[in-house]
Amino acid sequence: MHLLQEPVNKLKFFHALVAGGVAGMVVDIALFPIDTVKTRLQSELGFWRAGGFRGIYKGLAPAAAGSAPTAALFFCTYECGKQFLSSVTQTKDSPYVHMAAASAAEVLACLIRVPVEIAKQRSQTLQGNKQSGLQILLRAYRTEGLKRGLYRGFGSTIMREIPFSLIQFPLWEYFKLQWTPLTGFDSTPFSVALCGAVAGGISAGLTTPLDVVKTRIMLAERESLNRRRSARRILHGIYLERGFSGLFAGFVPRVLWITLGGAFFFGFYDLTTRILGATSTDH
Repeated sequence: MHLLQEPVNKLKFFHALVAGGVAGMVVDIALFPIDTVKTRLQSELGFWRAGGFRGIYKGLAPAAAGSAPTAALFFCTYECGKQFLSSVTQTKDSPYVHMAAASAAEVLACLIRVPVEIAKQRSQTLQGNKQSGLQILLRAYRTEGLKRGLYRGFGSTIMREIPFSLIQFPLWEYFKLQWTPLTGFDSTPFSVALCGAVAGGISAGLTTPLDVVKTRIMLAERESLNRRRSARRILHGIYLERGFSGLFAGFVPRVLWITLGGAFFFGFYDLTTRILGATSTDH
């Protein structure tokens, strides 16, 4: 039994690797302008001082370069973790398994995501001036080191990503399971995309304050108090300064971006997985 299971696991790993990479790159490139608007709305500088609608594609290069490996690493970990935990717990389609697998996947994916976000967001808010993403990262490393430079905001990113995934992935898996019983139609890439869009939009809206904190920490200048404040104090400071509107800055573009992104991402992921599955079956 173990010998029969091993090739299947390897094949699933490969499918997740390719499908996740393709889906991640498509989403990040297609919806990049919305992400830029969201980042500038959340910036401590304010939307217009951070660039307004100028240079809406600033930071695209590091985002495009990092999207495929980040998404691939996430989905490899998620699918393999889900399969492993399901076999250990002898359960199938358990939301707790989905939560645990998604949380582990987010932590690993952040090893790539955080430096990419540093380069991308500093470019988006014109802090990098005319520097490339690589130059921004090298400068961050030389002036601030590994922890405070390349991985500034690592903790706050995980603090955002894990709650996001704890909401999104169980919802996505649940919606997929309920699709056929409720609609009478078989699951297709379109239905998977629709489930991903709804799950992503809900998750994005609920975790917007955590996203604002992450952005503030990553963009904090040397003289900014946010360089020394905890995430809780930053949240409190934003609330005192701007109220709930400050905590939910960028809410509309974030929800729009992740709703559309969820549709693209999960739809392309499912489609690519089906194509790879059909190809491997033919051989």
